[in-house]
Amino acid sequence: MDFSLSEDHEALRDSAANFLNKEVDHAALLVPGAKIEQAGYDKLWPHMVELGWPAIVVPESYGGLGMSYIDLIMIVGEMGRTLAAAPFFGTLAGAWMIEAAGSEAQKSELLGAVAAGGLKLSLAIADDDGGFENASSSAKASKTADGYTLSGRKNFVVDAASSEKIVVAADSDSGRQFFVIDRHATGVSIETLDWRDITREVCSLELDNVPAQLLENSNAHCWPWVRNRLYLMLAAESVAGIGFVLSDAVEYAKQRVAFGRPIGAFQAIKHQLAEIAGQRELAEAAVQYAAWALSEDDEKATIAATMAQSYASEAYKAAVFRNVQVFGAIGFTWEMKNHLYFKRARANSELLGSPAQQREEVMQILERKAA
Repeated sequence: MDFSLSEDHEALRDSAANFLNKEVDHAALLVPGAKIEQAGYDKLWPHMVELGWPAIVVPESYGGLGMSYIDLIMIVGEMGRTLAAAPFFGTLAGAWMIEAAGSEAQKSELLGAVAAGGLKLSLAIADDDGGFENASSSAKASKTADGYTLSGRKNFVVDAASSEKIVVAADSDSGRQFFVIDRHATGVSIETLDWRDITREVCSLELDNVPAQLLENSNAHCWPWVRNRLYLMLAAESVAGIGFVLSDAVEYAKQRVAFGRPIGAFQAIKHQLAEIAGQRELAEAAVQYAAWALSEDDEKATIAATMAQSYASEAYKAAVFRNVQVFGAIGFTWEMKNHLYFKRARANSELLGSPAQQREEVMQILERKAA
């Protein structure tokens, strides 16, 4: 199996890199007390639409480009490398749930709007306590003469405040189902959380008898299908983040002089940088394999995506820790970028559950296969 990138993949990655290198500027975040509102969420999105990024993994039958997940990680990786702040994660998450749970008419309408760049989405799965797999959801759906209404709370909703529509997991008389609500509808209250990663918008969601549209093909398989793809996105961000903090630390180690020598000449520094480089190679291989498996609908896709997220997120945390150590005291200051990557790494490793939880998921899959 050949995981080397094609010329088209490299061209897509380089195009994304050139755009983001030019447009992403985190100067406003490099001051004490900076908030997500200063990250410039509205700035990048129109340009991403022009580039066709929201349409990449939307099937062609619904107006998208129908490209592979290997294509997707070229862009997601560059967004992770630059910490580009934009409602891309939430929009893809919501679009995937509509693809998994919607009827043909719903997919044609909603995914077509996403592909055209006219609809930003978010996906509300986690309950008020942060759980994804609770027996009872903290959001409830009630049947009405006109459809459904939703009441309750959801938490850790990525890009909710920037979206136009939100896909919500809620309990109904038929069990756990998925619904679409208008973000600006009466009864919707959104609070942007004081999230550790100030380059990503994460919100809590309060619902009070909000009119909702049921996604007609909702079933128990929808969330795992979407979760695998979200694992891939986070893992791809992490791998690219590792690459950035490694090159950042190497460059600093060449320039910083101590005891008459660049600190990169000392074995203690060399060993740390070599460890980061080795972990990056392994994480990148895991991510590329997971992207291939999801694109091919391979039977090992779930294990591949789950392990990619587990390994890459832990490797990212280790890499940013070593990056700060190489920089020393200056690496702890607000004026340096180090803390932005440190926070993204920590947040990526918890947003969809911890690496230990993901390894437990893999063990459960293997146990079921062995039974």
